[in-house]
Amino acid sequence: MKKVISLVGARPQFIKEAIIGAEVRRQNAWNHILVHSGQHYDANMSDIFFNELDMKQPDYFLGVGSGLHGKQTAEVLTKFEELLLNEKPDIVLVYGDTNTTVAGALAAVKLKIPVAHVEAGIRQEPKDMPEETNRVLTDHISKYLFCCSGLAAKNLEKEGITEGVFVVGDVMYDLYLKMKPRFTPKETREQYGLEEGTYIITTLHRDFNVDNPESLRNILKGLLQAKKETGLEIILPLHPRTRKRIAEFGMQSLVENLKTTEPIGYLDLMSLTQDCAAVVTDSGGYQKEAYYAGKRAVVVMPDTGWRELTEVQWNLFAEAEIESVLQASMKCLQEWPFGEAVYGKGNAGEKIVRCLQQDDDWL
Repeated sequence: MKKVISLVGARPQFIKEAIIGAEVRRQNAWNHILVHSGQHYDANMSDIFFNELDMKQPDYFLGVGSGLHGKQTAEVLTKFEELLLNEKPDIVLVYGDTNTTVAGALAAVKLKIPVAHVEAGIRQEPKDMPEETNRVLTDHISKYLFCCSGLAAKNLEKEGITEGVFVVGDVMYDLYLKMKPRFTPKETREQYGLEEGTYIITTLHRDFNVDNPESLRNILKGLLQAKKETGLEIILPLHPRTRKRIAEFGMQSLVENLKTTEPIGYLDLMSLTQDCAAVVTDSGGYQKEAYYAGKRAVVVMPDTGWRELTEVQWNLFAEAEIESVLQASMKCLQEWPFGEAVYGKGNAGEKIVRCLQQDDDWL
């Protein structure tokens, strides 16, 4: 049986890996070895995802830890190279855009081991941010490029990458559908005193939004204006960073008329999203999850890796300005044609495994 090493370095990658790992076990596709770099180490692996997805513990833990980009990347490359020399896999699977991703891909290709990149082809401004550098480099040295959408494949084509490109959908949509039977919209919103369709969910945590007093003030004032104009409740689960900045900048009065809460876990957040009117967020993942739930989102970011949704104006950009947040929020409440299956049909994990199984180059 052939051998595949799957390398992860952060919690979201673990979740994506679990979808593919479960499919590998279901199909008995190959000897699947899970390696955790330790880039973001979390000793508590007993949360809802790990229980529900039956995640396996890593076969190897590299213990890299946090640090400067260069040091962290070099440590993953060095330690993973040694592991590859011992294990001699037929292929290496990497995910997303972390330092672990690019380091793992570099270690593999230098040993002439083919690389498969899950979430290939995502592009975002500014081009000099570390995540964008990691994405581009990984895509250009990978043999198998698994794209979440047709737009991602077009991005690769613009850069001259056309071989080994597969549009398989988004494994996070696989996750959403798997977890959906556990959502409890009515019960959850009643816990927060909310009625169906009467609230906008907001999440804010990006440094460029919350660490800048003017930006944070404008966003909060824009949300207050949206509440006044629409009559909708604004529910704002406060990320620890955001809560700290609100206190530090003396902005408590700006959230008194918003329904603030402690951070909300995945099941409760997605349960609330089922019955909300719209979403306002600076989270890369949540803007997609809103789409999965059929809800439009205001994206308070200068750009997004998920342009599929902004290009068709399902999701709308807003600047950190009062009027921009207000107008985008109002517009998001309007009915808009829903483009189905932008990220596949919930079988991305199965498609990735089948693509690799059917490739004669390594079978």
